[in-house]
Amino acid sequence: MGENKLTDMRIRAWIRAGERFEGRSDGGGLYLRYRAADAVPVWRFRYRFGGVPRVVILGDYGSLSLSDARKEARRMAARVLLGIDPAGEKKERKREAVAKIKAERLRVTVGQLADDYFERMVLGRWKHPNIVRARIEKDIKPNMGRLFVEDVKPAHVDEMLQAVLKRGAPTVANDVLRWIRRMFDYAVKRHMIPYNPAAAFDLSDAGGKEESRDRALSRDELVSLFDAMRRAQGFSVENLHTVKLLLLLAVRKGELIAAPLSEFNLDGGVWALPGERTKTGLPVDIPLSHAAVAALRELVRLGCGSEWLLPSRKAQTRMLPHIHENTLNVALSKVKKLLPDMPNFTVHDFRRTARTHLAALGVDPHIAERCLNHKIRGVEGVYNRHDYFEERRQALQLWAGFLEACEAGKDFNVVPLRPAAA
Repeated sequence: MGENKLTDMRIRAWIRAGERFEGRSDGGGLYLRYRAADAVPVWRFRYRFGGVPRVVILGDYGSLSLSDARKEARRMAARVLLGIDPAGEKKERKREAVAKIKAERLRVTVGQLADDYFERMVLGRWKHPNIVRARIEKDIKPNMGRLFVEDVKPAHVDEMLQAVLKRGAPTVANDVLRWIRRMFDYAVKRHMIPYNPAAAFDLSDAGGKEESRDRALSRDELVSLFDAMRRAQGFSVENLHTVKLLLLLAVRKGELIAAPLSEFNLDGGVWALPGERTKTGLPVDIPLSHAAVAALRELVRLGCGSEWLLPSRKAQTRMLPHIHENTLNVALSKVKKLLPDMPNFTVHDFRRTARTHLAALGVDPHIAERCLNHKIRGVEGVYNRHDYFEERRQALQLWAGFLEACEAGKDFNVVPLRPAAA
């Protein structure tokens, strides 16, 4: 080794003496630098590429010995002879590493996507945003919320839909598919993903085509329903009063379960349902029968001071102050087990049941329609703004008497308000 070659002894002597220098050559393009700002000497490899001087830092003397530095310098020199630019290669690796770190920082989970979509595209635009929020919290997040958006495959979508179907909720599966497709379309538009992993799915992959229902419970079926609700194990008294109210008032499930007590005037026998919580967007005063007031007072008592008619019962509904929309469905499944010979029915069928029996009791069609808070159709609906409050009170009181007879298993004999249509 020539005198201009470096040795460990000389390097350690320079370090002890604190001797600083810009560069001392070991030959073959290998240099050692020890500037005032350097904590330890630094190895550098100098070369020319395309006629341009280039420098690559190999490491410091503390982590790379003289012997290893020489090996690395020879490897670099060989790459230069092959037409490879080590400095450019190192710069590209650094750029890729920085880009990867940045990409990792910007990665979005399906849960985050769902929250962002809800805030930007649903809240303030849709009349009933809680329905969408329920699908996000109950179905989308539990099944794929932790997955990164770009990692979602069609198999994940299918697995989620099958999980919903397995619990016997085909209509919910259809809703989940509709919303997840919209969410991933939203992600595509914002360059999060190149394609929608749910795009190939249609309703046949979820709950199937939803046919218009015509199910209404007969008088005998109502008698059996009340009897089964009393006998069903685990079917609470709160659920019993809730089902009775849905039948008595012929309101939509979502309107009742999300009702604050402030909307009710029990002494006056009126429920002032605001427009923002109705399907029509119009407020309506609902007359309360004696039986409805009694059921409401019992629910208030059972609520133990809550400001909600049906306060949340379990921790899993922490995002909602009232019971979840699926609570009653689950509870009724226990009742249906005691009614194996009865054709299937859903909570949505209670309104049709009320409408059917109101007609049989002789209630005029336009009064019965207003009892369900349906708009009056045609020209009459445009010019007739009368709310028929007293007529509705009379009709719902008659309907309450019929239901009380069903609950008691007795016949209900009454002179109809008008002759029932043949």
